[in-house]
Amino acid sequence: MTTYLLASASVHTTATVCDYLVDRLADDDTVMVLGVVEPGAPQRDVGDAINVARARLAAATVWTERREGEPVEEILELAADIDADELLVGRRSGDPERQSAGLGSTAAAVAGEAERPVVVVPV
Repeated sequence: MTTYLLASASVHTTATVCDYLVDRLADDDTVMVLGVVEPGAPQRDVGDAINVARARLAAATVWTERREGEPVEEILELAADIDADELLVGRRSGDPERQSAGLGSTAAAVAGEAERPVVVVPV
């Protein structure tokens, strides 16, 4: 049994990470989907991202949580709380119009600070 933590506040990122994950899931795996709303940011994007995960991973056991705060702190805290085996994040913001090279600040910080495996999925 594997517990995955999929962290995303973007529909595009969530869809891409789900596509990556769906064929890897075993019957007894669990996916925790975390949407973090930064203070002052729109709530809708996170809700839509969570709904995408529910739809794309319907065959799996999926739990969802929405938090407000600083994304890296919230991701690492929840990963520890649920003893996640693997964290899944997008490479950058999920905006398909934004074609920047390298890792975004959240992905870089999570990968650099996590004490468990992190998979960074290109969007």
